[in-house]
Amino acid sequence: MFIDTHCHLNDEYSGGVRGVIARAHKKNVGAIVTATAEPDDVPQILKIAHGHKNVFCTVGFHPDCAGINPAEFLTDDILTDDVVVGVGEIGLDYHERSDNRDAQIKLFTEQLEIAQQYDLPVVIHTRNAEADTQTILTNKNHGVLHCFTSSWDLAKVLLDRGFYFSASGILTFKNAGDMRDVFMKLPMDRIVVETDAPFCAPVPFRGQTCESFMVKKTAQVLADIRGISVAEIEPILYENTLRLFPKIHITDKK
Repeated sequence: MFIDTHCHLNDEYSGGVRGVIARAHKKNVGAIVTATAEPDDVPQILKIAHGHKNVFCTVGFHPDCAGINPAEFLTDDILTDDVVVGVGEIGLDYHERSDNRDAQIKLFTEQLEIAQQYDLPVVIHTRNAEADTQTILTNKNHGVLHCFTSSWDLAKVLLDRGFYFSASGILTFKNAGDMRDVFMKLPMDRIVVETDAPFCAPVPFRGQTCESFMVKKTAQVLADIRGISVAEIEPILYENTLRLFPKIHITDKK
């Protein structure tokens, strides 16, 4: 079984969430972790995760939400919910704007503290913010660099701090040679895969709405990079995901 470790199921898909899950199951993608990005996502995502077997979620707020108080929305009853397996996506993004750097860092660090308090893994978004990400992320937290496209220099530091790294459909892009080099160097026991659906559809699905079933294509490219078969990489990715998100409990495993 493959697991899509990061997507956004509260977006619009053909056939709705049930359609996404059905198409995923046909491709042996038997479990999904769906993430929040802003406060309004939280009740939607919780409803989806509670309503579907083998769908789990992470709750947290993207740097676009800089300025909010995360504790107002990440309450004890949510963070201790059985379907909530992590805090995310959280982090820093200086690609669109960096004039609010201090506010982004404040939101990021507050959510890291919340995750530490509840012993939950964090799901990190970082874009054009390597130096601050490296400074802020210590071994006090554990988790994954979602949709990782940053440098090997950052990866080396965060490997030593116990973090995992998630490959998205970007790994399959023609111009992603540097990224493929990083995923060639990473230890196999620190890699997971995701879609980040509805974004970043892998080749040959470029231009389409990304869905969880497509994670198998990213896994195939990752297997090719590592010189092993997709059948060999499947159990490795599965076990990695369960170590990363120990609250995941799969039922009716294929």
